[in-house]
Amino acid sequence: MDTSTLPKAAELAVRAARNPRWQPGVPLPLHSEIFTCANQGVGVGAALAFAQDALRGAADDAASLEERSVLWVQDARAIKLGGRPYRAGLPEGLRHRLIHVAAKTPEDALFAMEEGLRCRDLAVVVGEVAGNPRALDFTASRRLTLTAEKHGVPLLMVRLDAQADLSSARMRWRLTSAPSSPPRWNIAAPGRAAWHAELFRARAHPPGEWILRDEPERLAPEPIRPERVQTTPAPDHGDLVRGSGARSLAAL
Repeated sequence: MDTSTLPKAAELAVRAARNPRWQPGVPLPLHSEIFTCANQGVGVGAALAFAQDALRGAADDAASLEERSVLWVQDARAIKLGGRPYRAGLPEGLRHRLIHVAAKTPEDALFAMEEGLRCRDLAVVVGEVAGNPRALDFTASRRLTLTAEKHGVPLLMVRLDAQADLSSARMRWRLTSAPSSPPRWNIAAPGRAAWHAELFRARAHPPGEWILRDEPERLAPEPIRPERVQTTPAPDHGDLVRGSGARSLAAL
């Protein structure tokens, strides 16, 4: 197939079908999870890098996406572990359009995320939840997935110090910090962020591991050599499906 005349998003979809291994620039799944340790400061930085990479790839609707806000929801424990957003430290293109919600409980955070997913004026919803709260069970996860898919707003949920429990998320990552790239001009300055990323579950891609570098204008992956990749994936039951009912997330 000649992809030269296809819109950007369609071209990326065709390339992804030809090469099922995940690569930057492919459309962002509408519900993803990122598992990380709270003491490494990895979670939201990586989530925003994923979001920006996918939004840059959606060039067909780029002007519209650049005008939409980004919703960042944190529960109280996530704020205690990682702190609140520091606007000057955010990517420049997101500083003026960030909406931050500080929720007291996981139930409130899940409710705010779901309400955000219903708003098509948002480019993406980023949620931070610490641990494995009872409210974030498979039913709640399924509700978030269905809401994101119905309204077309992607959700990136950062799970701080959490175990990979039941979930309907379409893509699940484990991230840890990795050595930064050397600064180009000042060797005493901090380098750009880098992460050791393990994709341990995805519907459209096989598992894999990369070193991801948040380079200017792109997310640069470095595949890890096969002998370093675990051959036995972690147990995951995210494909289980059951009815979610009609309860509000605030009541879970």
